[in-house]
Amino acid sequence: MAGSTFGTILRMTTWGESHGPALGVTVDGCPAGLELCEADVQEYLDRRKPGQGKYSTKRNEGDQVEILSGVFEGKTTGTPISMMVRNRDQRSRDYGEIASCYRPGHADYTFDQKYGFRDYRGGGRSSGRETIGRTAAGAVAAKLLKELGITVTAYVSQIGPVRIAPERFDLQAARENRLCMPDSQASEEAEQFLDGKMAERDSAGGVVECRINGMPAGIGEPVFDKLSANLARAICSIGAVKGFEIGDGFAAASSVGSENNDAFGLDQSGHIVKQTNHSGGILGGISDGSEIIFRAAFKPTPSIAAPQRTVNSRGEETELEIKGRHDPIIVPRAVVVVEAMAAFTAADMMLLIWAPESIKSGNSIRSSADCQEQKARREEEKNVPARQRAEADASIGTDREDAASVWICRIFFWQREK
Repeated sequence: MAGSTFGTILRMTTWGESHGPALGVTVDGCPAGLELCEADVQEYLDRRKPGQGKYSTKRNEGDQVEILSGVFEGKTTGTPISMMVRNRDQRSRDYGEIASCYRPGHADYTFDQKYGFRDYRGGGRSSGRETIGRTAAGAVAAKLLKELGITVTAYVSQIGPVRIAPERFDLQAARENRLCMPDSQASEEAEQFLDGKMAERDSAGGVVECRINGMPAGIGEPVFDKLSANLARAICSIGAVKGFEIGDGFAAASSVGSENNDAFGLDQSGHIVKQTNHSGGILGGISDGSEIIFRAAFKPTPSIAAPQRTVNSRGEETELEIKGRHDPIIVPRAVVVVEAMAAFTAADMMLLIWAPESIKSGNSIRSSADCQEQKARREEEKNVPARQRAEADASIGTDREDAASVWICRIFFWQREK
């Protein structure tokens, strides 16, 4: 099976199935010297693990991560970081009755058509548990971004027909309620809606909104490797995502240029700033220095107990009632997965700004000239006096046009100091 690797400089390869012995990920390309321990990753995995309330599957998994390589004495070594989570509470017998049936909304039929064979126990690689590897990799990326002053924060902005109200926005509320909504009133209304769907043996979908802060201007390539395009690829690779938008997104289609354009101006210090952020922090596929905002639409959980019409592998029409332990809504648990994929994409593109051109173009083999050039650049950075480094760092706030090059220096200095 191809397509289990994501990233250019910072790369992740996920592996494992829902009902196999374990799942995991290998992260390659992380700079050496980053402080990292299992607790850093576990914090993210705890936010997505099952069994945390009535709106989550009752599958009881601790999802304890084991770091197998790439970390020594609490710091990354620059070699591949391999992480594993063992499955402890599989109940494969729950899936025996659907071994020959195609579940509506699932990948059963398409897997059969592509491979002529499928793992029917929980969906195999198309299961939501595949996101364990993504989440662990994203935790590493988020730790790296934190060193560079970049944060990624996501939350639920809509469940079914219930949307958060901008005037009641409270990020702390999202950390305290069961649905990760930054609006306590909307969260209560959403719970009532979900209780009704559960009584009907049905499920619901929703929207996750994500914000990236601290991203300097100038990150992203102008054509195929746009920051917006890579974010879309990352987020749309999450199994249940059916829609993606940045800034005003689809609402921009019903707007007009005079309203949708973000006017530029100067702040009190004379810095160039945007007066609005309809673009969501990205212009021409390149970050503009303002907050990056995007949303991902998640479909309702396809595994429902209500009767559904389907066809089996013998070509016979039949009726199916899915048994087992399933989320009535996956959106709250998907919040950290969105954060993880956004963080990984942002970190990869930050590292891309100083990568050799042969790597940027997709060539996995570095020429000796590339290696010598990078080595020379690193040696040159080591000789820059501390005062000049401080001045370069301060210039992020005074010369936004050169922000990307300053961040290149930041990455080099950070690596050397570690």
